[in-house]
Amino acid sequence: MHALVERMYPLRRSITGDGVRATLDVVGELLPLEVHEVPTGTQVLDWTVPREWNVREAWIADPSGRRVVDLADSSLHVLGYSVPVSARMPLSELRPHLHTLPDRPKWVPYRTSYYKPDWGFCLAQETLDALPDGEYEVRIDSTLADGHLTYGEHVVPGQVPDEVLVSSHVCHPALANDNLAGIAVAAFLARSLAGSTPYYTYRFLFAPGTIGAITWLARNAGGVERVKHGLVLACAGDRGSLTYKRSRRGDAEIDRVMRYVLETSGRPHETREFTPYGYDERQFCSPGFDLGVGSLSRTPYAGYPEYHTSADDLDFVTPEAMEDTLAVCREVFAVLDRNRRYVNLSPYGEPQLGRRGLYGALGGRSDAQEAQMAMLWVLSLSDGEHGLLDVAERAGLPFDTVVAAADALHGAGLVKA
Repeated sequence: MHALVERMYPLRRSITGDGVRATLDVVGELLPLEVHEVPTGTQVLDWTVPREWNVREAWIADPSGRRVVDLADSSLHVLGYSVPVSARMPLSELRPHLHTLPDRPKWVPYRTSYYKPDWGFCLAQETLDALPDGEYEVRIDSTLADGHLTYGEHVVPGQVPDEVLVSSHVCHPALANDNLAGIAVAAFLARSLAGSTPYYTYRFLFAPGTIGAITWLARNAGGVERVKHGLVLACAGDRGSLTYKRSRRGDAEIDRVMRYVLETSGRPHETREFTPYGYDERQFCSPGFDLGVGSLSRTPYAGYPEYHTSADDLDFVTPEAMEDTLAVCREVFAVLDRNRRYVNLSPYGEPQLGRRGLYGALGGRSDAQEAQMAMLWVLSLSDGEHGLLDVAERAGLPFDTVVAAADALHGAGLVKA
């Protein structure tokens, strides 16, 4: 995963353009993607697909001709969606177009101007402080033209058409944690499902932030009810502990499963309530759609000094952190995928388990008593209203033990899904 982040890091991404396509090409080497191109001007809910932006070079040369800021050194150096510029001007005229972080003088900020025509450069405060007076040459070789918004999807077919949506945004340049780590975890999560036949259908969405999710929702509004559960992955690779942000509903099944997995895993973590600010969970949870989609990160957005700066680099994310995020996602989906509701087919009195070989099948197992209690609890709560997670939580039993008990009872014809 870290190697994947490293490959994507230098690509010049924005909400549209060839950098997004190049990023999807890299992901597409790991898993098959269906890539969608949505034309400029397409109405998507209350928004319109913008013009496509591409940048070839961008630099500032000081009075001696030395390039003091250069896109070739970092894709953060140009204001995202800058209009083309080719001019000479004094430093006093250039200064309003220069963006820095005075309290972090060595770091370069990430800034954009998607929907208001503008141009500019991002640089370290210490670089700005060292600029001499004089005339500067400014060059931004960019295009803003009719084109497309690009996003990719990977679908793992399940036993039922009901879907689990996993989303990560693909628009941020040169930011390893936000959100290349999320893309990497999502891609490897999808790979881990390859060759399996899960219960749910899993849809992995790789789209630009905000406008990409809105575009996907607009194009899928007629069938969005098939999305029963969802997770937005962002900031998935830093050294902080895990943070889960609940869906707008607050009690969606993904919220319950995530709480259960995090609490029983013993991992340090934090659970936060939904707010209509953050990543694309706010689009999926908007009241007209109200999908059960939460958000998983490590340190949340804007919660670490390196956020949206050049310090969110390849050293800021670790293989161990991404591995841990991936492991939690796999655990969550393993619970979600098996959290069935059953109906007891022998609900009048306790059925004779011994006659069906269910007690004898336990033999001398060390967990025989736990397995026996799991069967009794499954029988007791198999009323079509309670799922296996309800059983595990109420009985205080491991989820896998409850699933094994349900499988045994189902095999004996005592319960049905």
